[in-house]
Amino acid sequence: MTDHTSPPSWRRLWAVWGKIGLMSFGGPAAQIALMHRVIVDDEKWLSEARFLNALSFCMLLPGPEAMQVATYVGWRLRGVWGGLLAGMLFIMPGAMVIFALALLYFEYGHTAQGSALFSGINAAVLGIVIHALRTMARRNLTSLTAIALATLSFIGLFFFNAPFPLVILSAGVAGYLLSGRPSQADQADRVAPTIQWRQSLFDALLWGSLWAVPLVLISLFGGTPIYGQLSLYFSKLAVVSFGGAYAGLAYMTQAAVETHSWVSAEDMLNALGLAETTPGPLILVTQFIGTLAGLSVGSITTGLIAGCVTLWATFVPCFLWVFLGAPYIERLDQSPRLRAALRGILAAVVGVMINLSVWFGLRVMFEGLTPYHIGPMTLTVPQMATVDPWSIVMIGVAVTLLALRPSAIVMTLVICAALGWGGAQIPYL
Repeated sequence: MTDHTSPPSWRRLWAVWGKIGLMSFGGPAAQIALMHRVIVDDEKWLSEARFLNALSFCMLLPGPEAMQVATYVGWRLRGVWGGLLAGMLFIMPGAMVIFALALLYFEYGHTAQGSALFSGINAAVLGIVIHALRTMARRNLTSLTAIALATLSFIGLFFFNAPFPLVILSAGVAGYLLSGRPSQADQADRVAPTIQWRQSLFDALLWGSLWAVPLVLISLFGGTPIYGQLSLYFSKLAVVSFGGAYAGLAYMTQAAVETHSWVSAEDMLNALGLAETTPGPLILVTQFIGTLAGLSVGSITTGLIAGCVTLWATFVPCFLWVFLGAPYIERLDQSPRLRAALRGILAAVVGVMINLSVWFGLRVMFEGLTPYHIGPMTLTVPQMATVDPWSIVMIGVAVTLLALRPSAIVMTLVICAALGWGGAQIPYL
């Protein structure tokens, strides 16, 4: 199953994936670049073409693409156990750090000094999201159809509070229908692998049960409603979050703040900033939110269990999608209409990220917002008297630093945190 005659040893897999797990800072793009350098250039475990196929396949799946690439590569090298090893080592270092940060944040995050630091971190986070948006837009808005889908997605989410799953599903269907029928040449060139129905059914039942059964049990017998709420919501997120980590964050942000009131908008911004500074997939921010939700209604034990519930609901489905679909990667890669549906989804994700950027931006730059309801439409207008000029300066610094050096995410966060703390020491700022 590898590009080489013999797979690497288990000891080598532990060493390499452990190193990747500890070094994977900076969001999905930086993490995938790190994996590419190690897997393709240094270890030569996969060819360039095979790695890019794996990346394309993982972009078709809901959930965090970087973690799924790691799982797929591990599966390719050593089967299911190799996929489990790679995926777990990619997740666990960051998960341990997130637990510690969530506990510290709950205790000290809202002090005066903590708030000053986080004002800078929040400005940096907005700069990071804007940078990711520019990258996504440049890559995916390559046609008038894509631009239209992105625009409609933003309008539906921002002005009409349209359900995120409906937006993504509609964009995929539109991309599929607008693609036209595949040409005869495409059909002739396609080589469909044999579908192993029994193995696929077994994988679906096994991993579906591992995903659902523990969550159902903890929801029924855990003793607090928060476990069931987190299980249901983050399981739904795992199914509909196409387009990578930032798309999932856009869906989660408004739901966690406005629908379920697990955290405040300030907490959400701070959580994303802390997740950007830790190794592992950016979507570990879900664990941070789950832990805070548990801490807010119970003890430290409740918070830790809530964080574990969120981790399980977020990441076990990733193994399901990869192990179920990996044997058919060639079939997926050779389907023109499926690729067209993905292009439609990715165009909509640009609109989703515009919505996320505006949502974050309003809350970073202004202390007061006024919603106006006009029929089914909601218009959120900032109160201009509450503008924070120093936040605008820090956002400009973050955007400039990332434009000059896109990989400098951690450095940008540190610089903006220092600016936030420094600004709090100057009375007129």
